[in-house]
Amino acid sequence: MSGLLALLDDVAAIAKVAAASVDDIAGAAAKAGAKAAGVVIDDTAVTPTYATGFAAERELPIIWRISLGSLRNKLVILLPVALLLSAFLPGAIVPLLTLGGAYLCFEGAEKVFHALSPHADPGVEADYAPADPAHLEREKVAGAIKTDFILSAEIMTIALGAIPESAFWIEAATLAIVGILITVLVYGSVALIVKMDDIGLYMARNARLGATRALGRGLVAGMPTLLSFLSTVGTAAMLWVGGAMVVHGAEVFGLSAPAHAFEAWAEAAGHAAPLAQDLIAWLVKAACDGILGLILGLALIPLATRVLGPAIARLTGQKGAGH
Repeated sequence: MSGLLALLDDVAAIAKVAAASVDDIAGAAAKAGAKAAGVVIDDTAVTPTYATGFAAERELPIIWRISLGSLRNKLVILLPVALLLSAFLPGAIVPLLTLGGAYLCFEGAEKVFHALSPHADPGVEADYAPADPAHLEREKVAGAIKTDFILSAEIMTIALGAIPESAFWIEAATLAIVGILITVLVYGSVALIVKMDDIGLYMARNARLGATRALGRGLVAGMPTLLSFLSTVGTAAMLWVGGAMVVHGAEVFGLSAPAHAFEAWAEAAGHAAPLAQDLIAWLVKAACDGILGLILGLALIPLATRVLGPAIARLTGQKGAGH
């Protein structure tokens, strides 16, 4: 009997430890997710642009494919890589994130370049050449997953930095929870956004109340404007996040002048508007990061389209490897 009681005591102790570990994981995941909220917003703004321009019945399958790619990015690639780098090669994290930021700058600047001068550079224009719908869908999904990889790397790195030093498995479980929850949040929001016109159409046709039908018609009429706005926000988000990653990387490597200047300008602008000091300071800092990201991205376009793209095409035997 005493042996049974001792065993029950051991089981109870293990259960308490497990419960404490679950609490630790939940708390760390909440803290890490909150710190990564800014990048999550950017990801949500960027992604709808990849699902627009297709038949309505293809929108949700496209989002589903991108979300699966995002989960693969976070759980299969980035989670083990982040843990291994943190444990054995922490000095490599910042350089890799800086390169990722430069890629985001290039992606955002390329979209701006195409919008302002759509026929100015055949190397850039080739990325937007017409293709059959299935091929275009594959390209869009692949492009979305590539962009998601950079944003997911930022999210997972921020999350890893926010986790208190703890056991390896707790860090791994926390990162997995953060990755899954953020993916569900982002792509659930994206699915709702891109299907909002269909929801509005259903309301306009089937709702019993006149006000609800009017709301449905408003949703349908307003969706093109909303999607255009989100496309602009998504491009700006690429430049902002990419520029911020490059500025941070430069500061880590000793080139701190841009970071200090942007912070000083943001602080001065905030003091000039005391009623919205934090908001103004944030907007100025984001604008500085975005402008730097645009300049860097424009500078990278010739390198990517005339040097790296042709080199990759020769190595892989593919045409149009501009990315």
